[in-house]
Amino acid sequence: MKFNASRVVALIPARAGSKRLVNKNLLPLAGKPLIAWTIEAALNCPLIDDVIVSTDSVDIKHVAIEYGADVPFIRPSSLSHDTATTDDVLMHAIEKLNLNSSDILVLLQPTSPLRSSKDINNALSLLTTEQVQGVVSVCECEHSPLWSNTLPENGTMGDFIRPEIATKRSQDLPAYYRLNGAIYAYNVSFLKKYKCRFYSDEIKATIMPGDKSVDIDNELDFKLAEFLMSQGK
Repeated sequence: MKFNASRVVALIPARAGSKRLVNKNLLPLAGKPLIAWTIEAALNCPLIDDVIVSTDSVDIKHVAIEYGADVPFIRPSSLSHDTATTDDVLMHAIEKLNLNSSDILVLLQPTSPLRSSKDINNALSLLTTEQVQGVVSVCECEHSPLWSNTLPENGTMGDFIRPEIATKRSQDLPAYYRLNGAIYAYNVSFLKKYKCRFYSDEIKATIMPGDKSVDIDNELDFKLAEFLMSQGK
């Protein structure tokens, strides 16, 4: 199945700067640079026409090309500092790639190496069969947010848990889901309208399992991804 859209483009944002895990996009994970796992997942998705890496780094550019991605532009420094948002990078790519309103853009962050081509394919299939404007990946929360709260300065817990929740078992609580950062598939027409990954009733969730939802932000996340890959994930 292919879309009526002119192009389905996978965009992988990968800047050089990373304070918590230095140079993380090129760190070797199970024998490959971290970014390579996302590039290969995108290339193996039959619904994707082009795999583009947006980066400010020549080193990342060379590795991306080595693993089969295209790097048609170098991201400007104004979109590579800590305060630049992913949506800024996304809109810049839409302009540089001259994407049409009929196109589809799939944002794939390289920090989600356990997301597979099947996961991407599921999201894109849902985008067209449900006739929505976007599909975003989520996973079930590891712990119910109903058992979470802020604490006052004195640390007392009088209002920490609502009384009707305090006596319930965890298995009796409703399932909550969180964004896992792995897949954002949107119609370009919607992105051009809102200039960001806007959430509305026109956006639908695709549910991924927790063991494929590791989002690498620090060394502990990286070690967890290594362990899961060693277990065949």
